[in-house]
Parts: sequence; structure tokens; C-alpha cells
Amino acid sequence: MRSAYLTAARALQLGREWAVEGDQRRALSSYAEALDLLTLLPPERTRDVLLAHTHLAFYQTLELVGAPGSQRHLQLGVSYARSTRDPLARAIAEECLSGLEVVM
Repeated sequence: MRSAYLTAARALQLGREWAVEGDQRRALSSYAEALDLLTLLPPERTRDVLLAHTHLAFYQTLELVGAPGSQRHLQLGVSYARSTRDPLARAIAEECLSGLEVVM
């Protein structure tokens, strides 16, 4: 299971890097890969923290390109961030909810 977490975390990291570089298509694909992997794992804090970060990154990237579906990722990301109490995920979720500039 540890390797699955590392693979998902790496996909999230690559997605963020591609989003910053302006390659939103690759970023979204990488986030989808991370989500696909994480949803196969049993519920636990590590998985839920990664899900929070991935959904929030997905939301931010979709908002940047004006693509549909971002609200679903925002709702899921906020929910996971609140339930895990991960400080970074909660801070990102608060920024997203407050309507501040999208931050990567």
C-alpha cells in the first residue's frame, strides 16, 4: 500500500508542476491518475489527506482553464480537508472557499 501512496503523491506533484508550467491537460491527467489510484485504497488518514490535496489541485486547475466540473472537486477537497484536519489542505481549502486568487 505504501507504494500506492508514493505513486499517487508523485502524480499529484507532477500535476502541480505541469499546471504551473501551463500544461493543464497533462496536469488534469496526472490528477485523474492519482484519484483513480487513491479511490482503490481503503479509507485511512494518509489516503484522505492525499485525496484532499488532489481534489483541491484539480479544482484550482479547472478554475484556471474555465472548465466545468470544478465545483465537485472543491466540495470533495474541502470535505476531505476538514475531516483529516491536515493544516495545509485546510489552508488551501479556505483560500479556495474565500474566493481568493487560485494558488498552486
